[in-house]
Amino acid sequence: MSDLPDRLRALGLTVTSSTLDDLVALATKKRWGTTELLEHIAAVEEADRARRGLDRRMSRSRLGKFKPIADFDWNWPTQIDRLLIESLLTLDFIEAGRNVVLVGNGGLGNTMIAQNIAHRSVLAGRSVLFLSAAQLLLDLGAQESSRALDRRLHYYAKVGLLVVDELGFLAFDNHNADLIFQVVSRRYEKKSLVLTTNLAFADWHTVFPSATCATALVERVVHHADIVKIVGESYRLRESEADATTRRASRREKKPPTNN
Repeated sequence: MSDLPDRLRALGLTVTSSTLDDLVALATKKRWGTTELLEHIAAVEEADRARRGLDRRMSRSRLGKFKPIADFDWNWPTQIDRLLIESLLTLDFIEAGRNVVLVGNGGLGNTMIAQNIAHRSVLAGRSVLFLSAAQLLLDLGAQESSRALDRRLHYYAKVGLLVVDELGFLAFDNHNADLIFQVVSRRYEKKSLVLTTNLAFADWHTVFPSATCATALVERVVHHADIVKIVGESYRLRESEADATTRRASRREKKPPTNN
């Protein structure tokens, strides 16, 4: 058996190769037959392959840390369609090739909801990429040739679920508007896209170089899309104010009494 672990590893049976002695001892103790032993090997290798696949998809998604949807305060926004959001979290929109657009001011949970949709897609076995509009344009703008740019656009077109955060926070020049348009067009009616934006569709012309460009982009985004509108005051601002109040109270408690 001296070279057996290496042969098993070469066949891709990494768990079996690294635990071979323990596996032989377990099979002997339980008096497994050939079929039982092979079933056990298949089960542990499948579980390890699934774990490694999940780790790779999570790493490639660029999702990073985020709050789970269980922590979302549904009572804070003055307008939110909870049933629609919970429906989107089942990922049925991906099977139907639909887009999702989360519209609302900053601090209302648009990004948090998009992150949870992305995470559930990763868990479901899909390739996912989560990035801001600024990061997307920075990456595309860094391509040094038209061929390299086309390859990169092809990548963004083929990823299972593309999530573009914070569209509309920065204005686009003609070149960047064209890049965004190409990404959307290449996924149009083929792959789902999730966008978060702080702008109503009627205001997209304020960040794109022309109303014609904004209209063409909106038409492709919303043609097959679920629109989630969230209205209210910034949740982050509320948390910041609450933290400030707590710190002021703490300072008052620690302040030494003055002598009369």
